[in-house]
Amino acid sequence: MLLYLFLCFSHFIGEFPTNPFSGREGESVTLKCRYQTSDNYVYLHWYKHHSELQAPQFILYKGAKSWSDSEYIPDKRYESQTSPSSTELTISRLTLADTALYYCALETQ
Repeated sequence: MLLYLFLCFSHFIGEFPTNPFSGREGESVTLKCRYQTSDNYVYLHWYKHHSELQAPQFILYKGAKSWSDSEYIPDKRYESQTSPSSTELTISRLTLADTALYYCALETQ
């Protein structure tokens, strides 16, 4: 079964693709989010949103720049990589429940 994953950006996020990402059940997919900030203390958060009837669901956060060693990833199907200008979310072993709108959010201190 083909799954569609939509990527949306919030709070100081720059470039983003206009086409949905897709993958097949059991496979992996990587979503990429670019950001721009002059702050050195950065947390990048990922959320997924299933429907307008529910609030977005927290997936993980990962530090970047001066906080690159900090992370909280409760579900091990998710992985994240960060750089000074982007973050990636990899979802492994895709299931139908992964079909959602995904948000990348930037937090600075």
